Amino acid sequence: MNISAGINTGIGLRSAHSAEIIASPPPVGFLEAHSENYFRIGGAPFEHLMKCRENYPISLHGVGLSLGSAGGVSEEHLQKLKTLVDIVQPALVSEHVSWSAADGKSVPDLLPLPMTREALGILCANISRVQDVLQRKIFVENPSSYLSFTGAEMAEAAFLGDAAQKTGCGILLDVNNIHVSAHNMNFDARAYVDALPVGMVGEIHVAGYQVNTIGTDEFFIDAHNHPVYDDVWSLYAHALSRFGDTPTLVEWDADLPPLAVLVAEARKADNLRMKDPTHAKVA
Repeated sequence: MNISAGINTGIGLRSAHSAEIIASPPPVGFLEAHSENYFRIGGAPFEHLMKCRENYPISLHGVGLSLGSAGGVSEEHLQKLKTLVDIVQPALVSEHVSWSAADGKSVPDLLPLPMTREALGILCANISRVQDVLQRKIFVENPSSYLSFTGAEMAEAAFLGDAAQKTGCGILLDVNNIHVSAHNMNFDARAYVDALPVGMVGEIHVAGYQVNTIGTDEFFIDAHNHPVYDDVWSLYAHALSRFGDTPTLVEWDADLPPLAVLVAEARKADNLRMKDPTHAKVA
């Protein structure tokens, strides 16, 4: 099954909701599963995923491939992903523009890349390697940022756009991440969206962030533990006006609400999508 514009917004497949989703499938467009959770082929979680696949397109979203690692992606990790992709045949496969491994050691975080030509070359080589092994196009997601490297040679939007143009991958545009980063790093979120090339955004994420206060300063954290804020919905509407109606996912990974609350958040995205006059399918 494919994911295309003009269908209901998707939600994440989380273990707390899987039995309910299987027993009474909610009116959502697709389900997103975190790839690494299903590297063990077999067992209850994998069986639940395959059962859900009977009713919904599946998007596999990875968090551990470390596309920005100078030493290349882990071949062991990549082969596990390929096995999963070959079995599930997902509609979309995506990963983050970040790094989380070096010298054979991993960290439980999605760390930012320096916005340099050298880092861009490494990222592109790793994306190309992944696409060659999987034999399919992948989508890469913009990160949430809390710090930046000195010596940046380009803006993040240009970095992301160049990677897509050079490798043929698509862009998974996380508008919550843009809003979080714009607040933390003091840049214009709408200008970021406007700087991205049209025709390369194949999916959009929206989510709720967490506000942490340190002294008199507020820092936004991409925690996925809250309903989507109005300012993120506004940025999402702006993205729709630029890229057309685009398959969208509501992320909620921590402090999970009842499934009905999550589905209601997805309906909010649908309402904004239906207001968009273009309704253009995005490849």
